[in-house]
Amino acid sequence: MQRLLTGLQPSGALHIGNYFGALKPFADMYNTYESYLMVVDYHALTTTRDPKELKANIFNAVRDYLSVGVDPSKAVIFQQSQVQEHTELAWIFECLVTVPFLELAHAYKDKVAKGLEANAGLFNYPMLMAADILLYDTNVVPVGQDQKQHVEYAREAAAKFNNVYGETFKEPRELIQESVAVVPGTDGKKMSKSYGNTIPLFGTKDEIAKAVMSIVTDSSGEKPKNVYTIHKLLKSKSALGFIYEASMGNYKTLKEALIEDLDALIAPMRAKRESITDDDIRRILKEGSDRARVVASVKMATVRKRIGVAL
Repeated sequence: MQRLLTGLQPSGALHIGNYFGALKPFADMYNTYESYLMVVDYHALTTTRDPKELKANIFNAVRDYLSVGVDPSKAVIFQQSQVQEHTELAWIFECLVTVPFLELAHAYKDKVAKGLEANAGLFNYPMLMAADILLYDTNVVPVGQDQKQHVEYAREAAAKFNNVYGETFKEPRELIQESVAVVPGTDGKKMSKSYGNTIPLFGTKDEIAKAVMSIVTDSSGEKPKNVYTIHKLLKSKSALGFIYEASMGNYKTLKEALIEDLDALIAPMRAKRESITDDDIRRILKEGSDRARVVASVKMATVRKRIGVAL
């Protein structure tokens, strides 16, 4: 089987846009690969300064993926900070690339363009990300079109190392999921926490109802576009055709139908999420990190020999 690696950012409460854009696609595909799911807690340090918040987010990130059906016996779920080879290899890559090369990173450029001061971690993060990917001889990395540069940086780091020290790293390829939907928020923009327009993924039925009832609708049309776009993610066009024809122009009824269908999807995941304890997650992360460390340590032993520090 080919090896797949994806990073999981510990960043707090999720919404249904996260589910359809990231969690569900991973849950649907991970069984067809030898899959590694990494909680990128060191990457989170570029923006998170609250230790309690970061710790809680690590637990919640793992809990989220378990809740949507990812089986830890079929994927290596591990914590980046528990595999020290990641930061070691990142330093080696940083010694091979130039400052102008790192200045091209989108996250860094965006922050500078906004007149904000970027920390050194944000500036160097592409090489830590390259280390994340290359340590495991990863074949594919699932990303959105806007994240393609992450994998390009990893390929460049692999090529630079291979050119200097000999063939050592595989050059990974991006797995771009063109069919992943952009889920509209309650205001019609892309659903995002920063816009405050989300429908909570693991929310109660009342919380889901409150969010859905606030969806902006176009009173000039017979079919509320934003409601229907979200509904299409849950039911087929043929099934929705009957519902929307029967309640044409009755936006309240259509929103209530969406609430019921969303809760039918979310309720089982919500119940599973509530059953997962912190001790369950500690055990899963320890076992996964131990498995990841075995692979990473073998690769780093080779790297150390190639660069001349293994005596």
